[in-house]
Amino acid sequence: MHNGANSIILKRLREAREQTDQLLEMVHPEALYDRPIAERHRLVFYVGHLEAFDWNMVCRRGLGLESFHPEFDQLFEFGIDPGPDDLPRDKASDWPALAHIDPYRVQTRDAVDRALESADDLWTFSLALEHRLMHAETLAYLLHRLPHHKKVRKVAAVDYKREPAASSVEIPAGEATLGRRLQSRAQFGWDNEFSEEAVFTPAFSIDVHNVTNRQFLEFVLAGGYEQRSLWSAQAWDWVQKNGIRHPNFWREVGGEWAYETMFSTIPLPLSWPVYVSHAEAEAYASWRGKALPTEAQYHRAAFGTSGEAERAFPWGNSAPVADVHGNFDAIRWNPQPVGSYPAGDSFFGVADLMSNGWEWTSTVFAPLRGFLPFPLYPGYSSNFFDGKHYVLKGASPRTAANLLRRSFRNWFQPYYSNLYAKFRCVDN
Repeated sequence: MHNGANSIILKRLREAREQTDQLLEMVHPEALYDRPIAERHRLVFYVGHLEAFDWNMVCRRGLGLESFHPEFDQLFEFGIDPGPDDLPRDKASDWPALAHIDPYRVQTRDAVDRALESADDLWTFSLALEHRLMHAETLAYLLHRLPHHKKVRKVAAVDYKREPAASSVEIPAGEATLGRRLQSRAQFGWDNEFSEEAVFTPAFSIDVHNVTNRQFLEFVLAGGYEQRSLWSAQAWDWVQKNGIRHPNFWREVGGEWAYETMFSTIPLPLSWPVYVSHAEAEAYASWRGKALPTEAQYHRAAFGTSGEAERAFPWGNSAPVADVHGNFDAIRWNPQPVGSYPAGDSFFGVADLMSNGWEWTSTVFAPLRGFLPFPLYPGYSSNFFDGKHYVLKGASPRTAANLLRRSFRNWFQPYYSNLYAKFRCVDN
């Protein structure tokens, strides 16, 4: 082994592999060729994708090694941007048998590990590690949509306790620092996190807690999905075309509202944050006469203080601790009632900003000033600077703890409703 840093990365990479392996092992083998979410690949793609990505980035592009299976390198290289148009049309029979994919996975892992043992530059290995951890969360979204009988049931605790009363807090005007300094590239970050950008943010009022299933139910019962004035023209077309009448995780069972968890259907947990698409969050905010926060407002509420200093995390500068600062790092399958982690509150008392679900913002995903694409992966972010994606911040129950950094930016199209994404409102 080259040095201690190599050993640490290798250990973390193997732990991440174990996590994604365990997720895939939850699926009955015949169901690996299913497509639980129409906008995404079949599950079998992810069996090969994680290793193909590592091989392509680390060994083929990074080190210039000759490919031993070019067909699989290409077949499993890239996922799909999940939008409502141009759905994939491949058949299960178009994909190779697991008996052919498994040797490829073994050989690529061995090649990556051998490369890591003598590597001087660990940047591409950090990229591979974070990519895998992000896909562990993607797999959770996919498996959530797989019928219960097609996966191995796990124990999943459910907490129904009542949420605290709805309230808001005034955030004073101040600067919000987005991104990171270019000098900090020595520490891994994705290209869209650079460079640092200070944004003056006027005073505003923000919800202390995320909008709950209870609050969103009021919107549903008030006919929010039938009120044309609450939706943009494109969002209204989406609602009408797809017959959207309630959040994607909700079900109507025997005249009662229920919730589809990973392993069972349960009575609607009213105290949990509601998971919805950006379009639904925006419509609800409009119904309340409010708006979604901008990325800068999120930063100000999450990391700001009464002075000029900003925190690394909402709770301060100490490293994230799961089940203390919030619900993240795959410690559970389900959300917790809003406000369950007061130790994770921000300086201004705003709860769950890096916990329990990603947070939709009103900010269109775009480069920060000084953006430079990854040389080995130039399209990672720039392919999505198209005005069709919105920034999300924070963390879901399935987000790895080392992705909880202030500069990390997630993004999705506005009609994608399968991710664990919540929201809160600000005054217009």
